Amino acid sequence: MNPPPDSPPAAQASARSALSDADLLTSHIGGDPHAFSEIVRRHRDRMWAVALRTLGDPDEAADAVQDAFVSAYRKAESFRGEAAVTTWLHRIVVNACLDRMRRKAIRPVADDELVEAAERDTPVPDQTGDRDVSMEVTAALKLLPSDQRAALVLVDMMGYSVDDAAQVLDVPTGTVKSRCARGRAKLAPILAHLRNRSDLTRVSSAKGAQLRDG
Repeated sequence: MNPPPDSPPAAQASARSALSDADLLTSHIGGDPHAFSEIVRRHRDRMWAVALRTLGDPDEAADAVQDAFVSAYRKAESFRGEAAVTTWLHRIVVNACLDRMRRKAIRPVADDELVEAAERDTPVPDQTGDRDVSMEVTAALKLLPSDQRAALVLVDMMGYSVDDAAQVLDVPTGTVKSRCARGRAKLAPILAHLRNRSDLTRVSSAKGAQLRDG
């Protein structure tokens, strides 16, 4: 009796897309050559958004995301299931960004370049007021120490809870709260002119929810 034919690529891709992130990671560890590509497809936009807002430089963000996914690919067996795969990936991306920030000064990025990159990979409605506020917030974030910047990006820009951000950063929740408080205190005088503008809340909350929920 002849063995059944292999499933066609389209059927395999469909079956793979129905798997959970954890199951895909298990398949990757077990030798499935396409499982990790599905993980990348699902999460690259959110990883890019975190990297771009943390680093403020599209080129550095792209390199950080690439480094992070290569690291995740190689270290998949280190995933123990104690947190969601997305949390594990975020932690690797944030660490890649922090490593780059510690190793060298991030070159200043032109406003139009940052906007172009953000719109290309994480599209949002084209509203001039929102765009201006977003650029001001991004520029102000660059003035913060790396640990405060990472905490504020996750909590205030991406909309993660303090508990989730603590898991990503692998620090106690109290540390995240402290970093956010210190970062906000430093940003307050810089962004004081935006305080009475509803744009600021709308940009951070709406964009964070969109990027967090995919």
